[in-house]
Amino acid sequence: MTTRQEQILAEIIRLYADSAEPVSSRELANSFGLSSATIRAEMAALEENGYILQPHVSAGRIPTDNGYRFFVNNLVKSDAFAKKRSVQTIAKRVDSLKDRTDSAIKIAAETLSDLTGNMAFVTLSDTVYIYGMGQLFSQPEFLDQVQALQAARFIDAMQQWLSSAQIEKLQVYIGEENPIVRSSGLTMVVNRFASPYSDKSYIGIVGSTRQSYDKVISLVEETSRALEEAFN
Repeated sequence: MTTRQEQILAEIIRLYADSAEPVSSRELANSFGLSSATIRAEMAALEENGYILQPHVSAGRIPTDNGYRFFVNNLVKSDAFAKKRSVQTIAKRVDSLKDRTDSAIKIAAETLSDLTGNMAFVTLSDTVYIYGMGQLFSQPEFLDQVQALQAARFIDAMQQWLSSAQIEKLQVYIGEENPIVRSSGLTMVVNRFASPYSDKSYIGIVGSTRQSYDKVISLVEETSRALEEAFN
């Protein structure tokens, strides 16, 4: 993939995450100061290689799971703005409740959900704290009955999977990569954090594949760090 194609893919992901609408060549031409013909040629190459697709005739393009995976593996950068804006909020909320473990866990999940617009979860031993199912099911993708049912099945199976998972570092599961329920519409970002209460302490989010991955990954990492500092 050329540098220009990487930039166009990243912009398609950003615009689609913000609007939930397919991205047109005209929008991209405005962003890059290039002609629509040049943008269309680059988009055709991205589509041919499986990174974007056209959901219906006369629409713009949206990222595929492969496009998101390429972005996460190669183009994600730490979201400094998200960190600067939210790290103090996360740390302050969690630290204020560090002597009340359950409350600290709950506020961590609540804060992560609020900041990312996704469902958040935190595990401690055999307990899974979930916050923000309303955030999850309010995403336009889950107005579709099939997608909503897959998300519900995911939530039902999540606790059992987390109890046996062996996760050592942050993982991003996109679409059908998801180890819990094979769904083309779900993303899970999960990270392990050190805790004196359990050797299997995880925190993460669940949402549609349409994510601002830079922001979400940064916030999951920051919330993990806040919990570690509060508990250790």
